[in-house]
Amino acid sequence: MFAREKYLYILALPGLLFFLIFKYFPIWGLALAFKNYSPYLGFWKSEWVGFKYFVEFFTNPDFLLLFRNTMAISLLNIMFFFPIPIVLALLINEVRNMKFKKTIQTIIYLPHFLSWVIIAGICFIILGQSDGVINKIIVELGGQPIGFLTEPNYFWGLLTAQSIWKEAGWGTIIFLAALSGINQDLYEAAQIDGANRWQQTLNITLPGIKSTIVVLLILRLGQVMEVGFEQVYLMMSSPVSHVGDVFDTYVYRTGIQNGRFSYATVVGIFKSVVGLVLVVSANRLAKKFGEEGLY
Repeated sequence: MFAREKYLYILALPGLLFFLIFKYFPIWGLALAFKNYSPYLGFWKSEWVGFKYFVEFFTNPDFLLLFRNTMAISLLNIMFFFPIPIVLALLINEVRNMKFKKTIQTIIYLPHFLSWVIIAGICFIILGQSDGVINKIIVELGGQPIGFLTEPNYFWGLLTAQSIWKEAGWGTIIFLAALSGINQDLYEAAQIDGANRWQQTLNITLPGIKSTIVVLLILRLGQVMEVGFEQVYLMMSSPVSHVGDVFDTYVYRTGIQNGRFSYATVVGIFKSVVGLVLVVSANRLAKKFGEEGLY
């Protein structure tokens, strides 16, 4: 069996090594959450403290604030960012001019390759209150500058808009691949029956990629506690800290800057458990409604 499929195993080897080294091997480090870890004593000699840091974390006054901010940003991404790649893929799929189609795909893919540092810099140039392009236009028209980057009411929407601009185009790749697998005979039969493009989309295209949408939605729910450290950290400032502080930034502040590695591990475990519960629950719900799910 192995000899016959050896090239497939070789092809899968980099991915397997990635998961072994970066996903499975670090699991033993979760024991830090139950220790008062000291770099001087090392992992094995550090004192066991049981659930001390779990109690401290869940009774911390900042817990509810962090949970609210993280969930709000994640839910906005699910509500607004998740459907955009589907819509874009449907629109691109309707384009018949291949040269134009490839040009559009290239343009919307490009932001994915920009780092969050560059994205944040672009936002500061465009939305800055004192010297931002938009505020300069507003002032020239006789208005007052708007604090897009310092107004808490704008912060969650700003992060969502950034995510859409940067990653929506890249997210269309999977949906375009799913669309290419739909039997074209179905469209020909629908045209003979007099169905227009909108009716074909509703009755053929969307049902054809429904399983892909469900699987990706389940996977997205598993990352509901991961809102992107770089993006939030780069965009956050003192005026918006109470709406921008999330679990990722909290882990960086307490675990890296303050050296509380055991406490930070507890936060990581909590995020992982929430993600696991959501994935299992969503998968069972999907199967209940007749979908295949993840497993």
